Formats: sequence, structure tokens, C-alpha cells
Amino acid sequence: MFFDSRRSTVLATNGMVATSQPLAAMAGLRVMMQGGNAVDAAVASAAVLNVVEPVSTGVGGDMFALVWNNKEKKVRAINGSGRSPAAASLEALTSKGHKQIPEIGVHSITVPGAVHGWETLLRACGTMPLSEVLKPAIRYAEEGYPVSDIISFQWSNQLEKLARLPSGQEWLLDGHTPAHGEVMRVPTLGRTLRTIAEGGSEAFYKGEIAQRMAAFVQEQGGWLSAEDLAGHTSDWEEPVSTDYRGVTCWECPPNGQGIAALEALNIAEGFDIAGMGAQSADAYHHLIESMRLALADAFRYVADPSKDQVPTGQLASKSYAQTRRALIDPQRAMVSAPYGETGRGSDTVYISTVDSEGNACSFIYSIFINFGTGMVVPGTGIVLHNRGALFSLEPGHLNALAPNKRPYHTIIPALATVDGELYLCYGVMGGFMQPQGHLQVISNMVDFGMDPQEALNALRFLVTQDSVALEEGIPAEVVAELERRGHRTGIVEGYARRIMAGFGGAQLIQRDRETGVLRGASEPRKDGCAVGW
Repeated sequence: MFFDSRRSTVLATNGMVATSQPLAAMAGLRVMMQGGNAVDAAVASAAVLNVVEPVSTGVGGDMFALVWNNKEKKVRAINGSGRSPAAASLEALTSKGHKQIPEIGVHSITVPGAVHGWETLLRACGTMPLSEVLKPAIRYAEEGYPVSDIISFQWSNQLEKLARLPSGQEWLLDGHTPAHGEVMRVPTLGRTLRTIAEGGSEAFYKGEIAQRMAAFVQEQGGWLSAEDLAGHTSDWEEPVSTDYRGVTCWECPPNGQGIAALEALNIAEGFDIAGMGAQSADAYHHLIESMRLALADAFRYVADPSKDQVPTGQLASKSYAQTRRALIDPQRAMVSAPYGETGRGSDTVYISTVDSEGNACSFIYSIFINFGTGMVVPGTGIVLHNRGALFSLEPGHLNALAPNKRPYHTIIPALATVDGELYLCYGVMGGFMQPQGHLQVISNMVDFGMDPQEALNALRFLVTQDSVALEEGIPAEVVAELERRGHRTGIVEGYARRIMAGFGGAQLIQRDRETGVLRGASEPRKDGCAVGW
């Protein structure tokens, strides 16, 4: 039961990059071939993705990364997400009758954190300056590139959104979205990237670009100010981890939802998933129920830990998982997954890089849903994200909207180690699919011994509230058994529908600690590839 990608796992020893667009993957690989390390390559690829996959990402969004330093045998986590404006007001929205923050519009805009995150990451862990790694992206923005297949399809569904304001024309070709193979140039974004290359993040957060962003948002009735931008910082944080059958899985801590992947792995570890058989009704049932419980907790407790007490340690603990596991009936799905009592779809791009020294960078960044707010800052090519839409408008909720606060974040990079050595650098983009993808990829490799590309080709489930979406190709008897156990299932048929349904976009590099051989895999449901040398 595999997505028929006809792809083989890619092998190399000197370095590897895996991401969702080939031009971006090659940009990162060229940086490595010129002497750069895994972090240099990740930022170079990220910048190119802003140009060639603008539907999903850009400098108007946020980023997170996990970095493996092979000499120190240590994982570091960087939080490059932005905060809400100082003027943000839950009461202002609820008084107008809003039950949730609108995804489209100025009130879902938080400070874009990506550029500061790039610079912070390079200064601490890279070997090249920002001015050097931005060169490929600047060239593609100014000289143009042919738009790839799946990206052009996603772009085609966003014409109305981009056409709402005149500045949206910066991402259109004579009023239409670019077709597959059409050459796209974005000179306004090229100028923005050149300004960042020359002046660093300060040019983005304190210069003319910042003034333009703030003025534009306020003209449209929003809260973002020049002071909000000038005050932005990225943060180095302690990563969180758990052990799954001898594999240590690493995630960024909240405000990201990586904790949901760790909790689900802890719950699932108490079952003999391998003995159930790959993609059997038994395996699906127990993984789905584990994920439902973990997501219920994430939606309740994941928030900005600088603003409230987030029970990260408890959510990642084996003892807490044991209490949650007890709720799972092996023969019957929960009617509704409750959150536990503690002491207290979306688009994204993901990049996996490993260099010849064994260093790795698991890098993810996003403008949230397709083209974010749809608001393009005039003359800059910057698409502003709508990450603030994930704040709650429920007073008293840990993730409730408040000034200068980071929202619940869906984007989560991941790493895995075995006996203190790098094992996997991986991620699965796609909104709330991401922790579900992490669970399924790790289970595929650890429980069922799949190789990297097999693990990504395997058909997936997607928990959506109290139902579960399944990919076309899962045997009818498996679906029937899941329904007998009480799962509300839906089969997603056809390539385009799978893309739109959000079954995720994974990239993965495995490293053999004995030989240094790298094994790369790339999401078959995307345009990208794994490349090595």
C-alpha cells in the first residue's frame, strides 16, 4: 500500500539536500559543494523556496530549525516565529462577533520571524554570510525560473485571493497565475532580498522595508507597527525529546506542536505495532487513536510558554502517556478524544540537509495557508502570513490572543538519534498533518523496517477532528474494519485531491553512523527531490 512514486532512495557521502522543489534543493547542494555546511545549505534552499514556491513560504512568514552538531553530539533548537502586535486585542474581535480570527485579513498578521531566524542561525552555526547564501534566490527572482507542476496547480487556486489588492499583481503574470513551465520573475522580491543581503535582518526589521510593511498593514486596518518589527527577536531553546523503541526523537518545544508527535509516539510505544503488520486495521486503529489523544492535548495546552505555564515536560513523559493509553479500546474508536488533565490543512516548506561532517539541519518555514493573508506589501514582493489565525479567541485559554505573544504553531522540524549519533533528519509539512506525519514516518521505519523512500511512499491517514481521511489505495477490508470499530472514514481519491487534502510533504535524510552514507527520500506528492554528491 504505497503511493506509486517510482522513486528510489538517493545515496551519497559528501552531502545531501532534500526539499520540495528541485531548484531549491540544487541551490543548497551547490552551497555545500562550495564549502558550506548543512546550515548554510538549508538557508540557501529556504531563500530560493520563497521565490520558486511562494504559495507556501517566504520572508513574510516564520521558521523553526533543529541543528545537529556532529562534533559536540548535540541538538539545538531555534524558534524563529514572530509575536502578535502590541496593539492586538481579543476584545476588539469578539466585540464584532468573531468566534475565531479570520484567516484572511490583517488581524491574522503577526511579526514575520523568518529573516531574523536565518541570520541568527547562520551566525551561530553556519560558515557563510547571509549575503552569500541569498545569491541563488536573488538570481531566480530577478532572472526568472520555470514554474513547476504541483506548485503551479496550487497557485492556480489562489487567483482571487491575490487579485483582491493591486499589489497582489506582483505574484501574477499579466493578471493570471503562471502555468506549468511558464517563466516567472519577481523583481520586487529580488530587490527585497538584495536589501537583506546587503543590510542583514536590520534592513528588514528597522529600515524602509519595515516602514512599508507597517504602513501597509495599518492602511488596511491592522495592528502591526514599525515598533513591533523593530523589537522582534529569535530564540535558542532547549529541544524536547522522547525515546521510541531505542530511537530518540527530537522536536522544538512549544509554541510549536511537536510535543503532539512525542506524546503520540509515547502512547503508541505501549502497543505491539510491529506485530500488527504494516498498514493493517489494527496498526491504523492504534496509531490513529494515539494521535487523536495527543492532538487533543496540543489544542488545549500548546501556547507561548513565556506568557503562561505550558506543561511540556508532563506531555512528553512516559507516565502521562500511560494514563492516556488506558483510554484506548483495541476494538472501538473513542467517540470523541478528550484532552488530559495536567498539572497545568496549510502550506509549508521543509528542508533536510546533512553535510560531509555529519552535521544536519532540519529546517521548516511557512506563511501558513496558501499565500498567507494574500496581502502583498506593495513594491516588495513580501506576502504576509496569517499565522495569528491560530490564536484562540476563548478568554482564559492558554493560546488566547494577547499582545506580544507567539501563537500555536503548526510547523515542526524533527531529528532522530540512536545511541547519541545522528540517525534521521526529517520533517513532514502540512498544517496539522505534521505531528501525524512524524508518527507515521517513525513507525514505518522503526516498527516495519522501511527504507527512507518507502517510509514516505506509504499511504497515510489524516486525523481531522472526530473523523479520519485515508488515501486511495488502502484495501477495502481495512477501511471496513476501521469503520466497524467506529472510525468515521473518508477516502481521498485522485492526485489533485490528495494534494489539496493535505496528506503532507515529507523530506528525509538517514545517516549511517558507521560508513557516513546518506540515504535521502523526497515526498512523492510534491515537486521536489533529494540530491547528493
